[in-house]
Amino acid sequence: MRWRPTVLPLVAFAFCAGLTLSACGNDAPPAADPSTTSATAAAAVAPPDSSPLPAPEALIDVLTRLSDPAVPGADKTALVELATAGDAAALDKFGKALADNGALPLTFAATDLKWSETDAGNVVATVNVTTANQPPGTFTFPMEFTPVRDGWQLTRKTADLLLEFGDGATAPPPPR
Repeated sequence: MRWRPTVLPLVAFAFCAGLTLSACGNDAPPAADPSTTSATAAAAVAPPDSSPLPAPEALIDVLTRLSDPAVPGADKTALVELATAGDAAALDKFGKALADNGALPLTFAATDLKWSETDAGNVVATVNVTTANQPPGTFTFPMEFTPVRDGWQLTRKTADLLLEFGDGATAPPPPR
């Protein structure tokens, strides 16, 4: 019998690896002129003028469409900030991997929506994901979304943590 890992451990591993690797780098920006720092910081975190936060369903719709293998990868590029036609194959692989591992349909719940503290206009939500595997797998992860026209996109930063966009990196095999 061939051992097949479930999607949940692989996705959780990818999240942890992404967070761990991002914590290893020294991404400290150069020192800013103190006279402009407070004005710049205040402008960067201000929410849009009296705009309401999106309904959780608007963000869930983005995630549902990204995970749906019936939606072509070329159509999914509009759901990810800065995605290009070259990302379509990775988006197709994501939906196929979910289907192949029995995780679909995924159930999403978006809670604790708030304006991003770093990117004006973006929204951060705590997203709870439940897989259809038996027993169901669940995990919670903060995700960021950016407004586009009359909808929302998953930010590229969040998508890079969730998906592998052909950068040549592969996850190590799961422990046996």
